This record gives sequence, structure tokens and C-alpha cells, in this order.
Amino acid sequence: MAAPQKFDKEEFVRRMKGAVSTLKSEFSGLRTGRASAALLDPVSVDAYGSSMPVSQVGTVSTPESRLLTVQVWDKGLVKAVDKAIRDAGLGLNPQVDGQLLRIPIPELNEERRRELVKLAGKYAEQARIAVRNVRRDGMDLLKKLEKDHVISEDQHHTHSEELQKLTDEHVREIDGTLQTKDQEIMHV
Repeated sequence: MAAPQKFDKEEFVRRMKGAVSTLKSEFSGLRTGRASAALLDPVSVDAYGSSMPVSQVGTVSTPESRLLTVQVWDKGLVKAVDKAIRDAGLGLNPQVDGQLLRIPIPELNEERRRELVKLAGKYAEQARIAVRNVRRDGMDLLKKLEKDHVISEDQHHTHSEELQKLTDEHVREIDGTLQTKDQEIMHV
């Protein structure tokens, strides 16, 4: 028989922080008009029978403020990397030069800025959902522990309030991060 589970608040904090840090890394890939190697972080390439980040099939660099380059290591993957970048919805059009892809970063127009703000909102909503899922897992665990008489009804209530407070804090952090990113994107 498995040992009885226990409520570990730190585990839920860790998982919620993970959702927030994932959001921040996704935001680093949303461009604000300047080239950044992190821009290609969300792009996955179908290579060797699996999906891999661009950084695992080539070297990403920023030789100029409005240009990214990807030096693809395997000649056979150049087309796949080109296609992945074009299909990523980032509004980028790589130019292939042998195994080197040059990716000019276009000026952001008003329409593109609005699209990026919408995308940032979508990323933030995914992070909120992830945080709420962690809360739901915690609530389910508390119900089970109370039902199995591992914790009392009072402990269940106390831990539920702690979990809700954690959820609220992390959702506020997500909202603040989103607001900052929106201002960054819309700033001309």
C-alpha cells in the first residue's frame, strides 16, 4: 500500500511559479521591434522524427539590431527550419543562403502590434489556466485527504484558503506581466 499523501504547499507554489516563468519566456519571444535570439524560442522544427526547438538544430544569432541569423548544422534540415519559422505566426520571412537563414525583422506596424498584443493575451490566458489547474489539483488532493481522514475539515478549509491566496497572487503577477508586455509592444 502506498504511503498516505500529504498537502505540500511548496509543491503548489513551485508549480504556479513554473506557469509564470513559462509565460515570461514566451513573452521574451514576442518581438518589440528589435531582433532577439529569444524570438525563435517558441519555434519548433520537425527534425529526426520529433519536434525540436530551432536552437537544437542550428546557431541563432543577432548580427544586427534588425536581423536574426540561423546557421543550420544539418544541410537536410534547412527547408524544415525555413518552413517552421514561416509557419510560426511571427510574421518573419527567412531568406535561405546555403545553410544560413537570414531573417530580417520588419518594422512593427499598428496592425502587427495589435496582433502581438492579442497573442500576448492568449499566452497570459494559458498561464492563468495552468495556475488554476494547479489550484484544482490542490483542492482535489485536500478533498481526498479529508475523506481519507488524513486531515480535519478545519485543516482542509485553512489549506483551501492558502491555495486560493496563492492562485490570486500568481494571477495578479500574470496580469501585471501582460500589462507591461502590452505597453512594450504598443510603444512606438
